[in-house]
Amino acid sequence: MKKDRENERAARQRVDILKTARSVIKIEAQEIARLEDRLGEEFIEAVETIVSCIERGGKVIVTGVGKSGLAGTKLAATMNSTGTSAFFMHPVEAVHGDLGMISARDVVIAISKSGNSEELVALMPTFRRLGTKIISLTGSVKSELAGESDVVLDVSVTQEACPLGLAPTASTSCAFAMGDALAVAVFVVRGLRPEDFAFHHPGGSLGKRLLLKVKNIMHSGEDVPLVEESATMRDALVEIVEKGLGVTGVVDSGGRLVGIITDGDIKRILVDHPEVPDIREIKVGSVMTPRPRTIDQEALVASAIQRMEADPGRLITSLMIVDEDDLPIGIIHMHDCLRTGIA
Repeated sequence: MKKDRENERAARQRVDILKTARSVIKIEAQEIARLEDRLGEEFIEAVETIVSCIERGGKVIVTGVGKSGLAGTKLAATMNSTGTSAFFMHPVEAVHGDLGMISARDVVIAISKSGNSEELVALMPTFRRLGTKIISLTGSVKSELAGESDVVLDVSVTQEACPLGLAPTASTSCAFAMGDALAVAVFVVRGLRPEDFAFHHPGGSLGKRLLLKVKNIMHSGEDVPLVEESATMRDALVEIVEKGLGVTGVVDSGGRLVGIITDGDIKRILVDHPEVPDIREIKVGSVMTPRPRTIDQEALVASAIQRMEADPGRLITSLMIVDEDDLPIGIIHMHDCLRTGIA
């Protein structure tokens, strides 16, 4: 009986754990969704203020205390990774010398749930004397911080996800979300390209996905397997084996790509045409796959992977690279992509 009660209690506890987790996620999702209705002229002004700051050689200083400070640290990191020069400055460190890093060209983003954090409010007069623009993300648009700000973004919540309504949970999530909205909107307004984003992420798979092009890893010249459409399957088989890519392109008399033959095609022919005494004498043009998927040499390797996987019902492992006249100039294999660490 005692063990049964323990098992029952453990089962109820497991249910309560999931119930609590789902409640937290639901509340935070609802509060973030409410931010959308509050986006308007103030948000546009905030983005334009930041863009203007960057264009005149300034930088973004993000500040906050406690959980708001953590949201500020993340916002500064996100802005840096999207090409907007930013750094996080702790209010306490600010009054002990870090204020010397701020100039009139800069813009300050101050984050505070209450808007009355003493450490933040104490900095406002100094920012004003410097002529620095102030954008606040606060849960109270009537707070001291809001009153000292040039632009106020409302990140208030109707409830926290904490059962006691005390621990910053939903409010912190809203600050994170609004910060992301600012960073991405600035990125878009500035018209930055994937290459610009990659410049700040040169290491790891992310940088490779954004920078590495097909031409950087493709097989070219004599390494490209090719046969004419008038050739026999014997010729195609030799080309496939010699080039070691499991495939060969098929070209017409003008050298333009018209089809492709894979080692899988050879297996299918053996199974589907048992009546043929010697498949090696079959003409390539009669069994090739016409109009194969191709890609441009300037395309990203990540795009090549997507193209190979575009049709779940017909996954392929190679792409021919052709020029503007459909002349094959290279080939890329999925194994080449895997070796880069992207796939």
